[in-house]
Amino acid sequence: MADRIVLNSISYHGHGAIENIVPELTARGCTKAFVCSDPDLLKFGVTGKVTALLDAANFPYSVYSEIKPNPTIQNVQDGVAAFQAAGTDCIVAIGGGSAMDTAKAIGIIINNPEFADVRSLEGVAPTKKHAVFTIAVPTTAGTAAEVTINYVITDVEKKRKFVCVDTNDIPEVAVVDPDMMASMPKGLTAATGMDALTHAIEGYITKGHCVISDMFHLEAIRLISRSLRGAVQNTPEGREGMALGQYIAGMGFSNVGLGIVHSMAHGLSALYDTPHGVACAILLPVGLEYNKEVAGERYRAIGEAMGVMDIDKMNDAQAADATIAAVKQLSADVGIPTNLHGILKEEDIEFLAQSAYADACRPGNPRDTSVEEIVELYRSQL
Repeated sequence: MADRIVLNSISYHGHGAIENIVPELTARGCTKAFVCSDPDLLKFGVTGKVTALLDAANFPYSVYSEIKPNPTIQNVQDGVAAFQAAGTDCIVAIGGGSAMDTAKAIGIIINNPEFADVRSLEGVAPTKKHAVFTIAVPTTAGTAAEVTINYVITDVEKKRKFVCVDTNDIPEVAVVDPDMMASMPKGLTAATGMDALTHAIEGYITKGHCVISDMFHLEAIRLISRSLRGAVQNTPEGREGMALGQYIAGMGFSNVGLGIVHSMAHGLSALYDTPHGVACAILLPVGLEYNKEVAGERYRAIGEAMGVMDIDKMNDAQAADATIAAVKQLSADVGIPTNLHGILKEEDIEFLAQSAYADACRPGNPRDTSVEEIVELYRSQL
């Protein structure tokens, strides 16, 4: 079976990368941009770094910011209506995963109106047309939504998140500028950074991994492990390393899938509004322990990329344990809680386990699982 790799048509990286936004829009013949961002980014002037460029070029735009941290079906529906009412013909998504995921869903529905029922996009939807031309500008170093073919929407009514996988949703242009991430608070930097590490590690051990994705994931693990502590302290080197590392992780996992860490984390965000990166960081060691018996031989390379000392002198079991310890240490160093105390409720575990088992990320897990086993993994965190 052939391996498929889907990436942006064009991506820009480094300080000042946002200067390429207006030239890209004008080169494509766009006339009015739908700026999709979130309220806090508007409030603190982060979105304004991009809209100032549009203003300077006299490029018309309309701003949509009615987006929750875990974007809902209603956010998407309202966004579609706002896009149509504004007479816009392209999207500039500015933000973390929430803004970019919302923008992806809007862009898909605009060009594929038969999928106006947002729930119909769950899983691998058979859309026929690529989304509206989109430039994605991440402001967090974690989700890599700017380079993935995935997006996640919250179904408030059913208290669950659903994953949509569609090659037509990938933004055609990604603009990864570390200057757009400099205002992230420490907690958000830590959470999104651990989400990026989870992407890289789960992508490296997933059933669908291939030579190309392995290359991406190991370099992402190296960059993230070296850069996250500095990014939390807001050093330029840390920010730049995380901006690149999280993007490279996205280049990999978008094409080969993830595993139960993400499927379990999605339910926590949907039910309790737990920040996705925090949920991933807490559950990553749990998932690594669970998968050790079938994927443990790949943990050595992860540990090497994380800089584990003398790992080449260890046997496989020791190397796996040392790698898991390094993940826990990095998480602790950036202030992530060690368990789900105060978040997870016993009475919700069965529902969460069923949701995790039904999640689109679960089949990629290297170890086959069951609802009953996922129940026990959740219970281990009480």
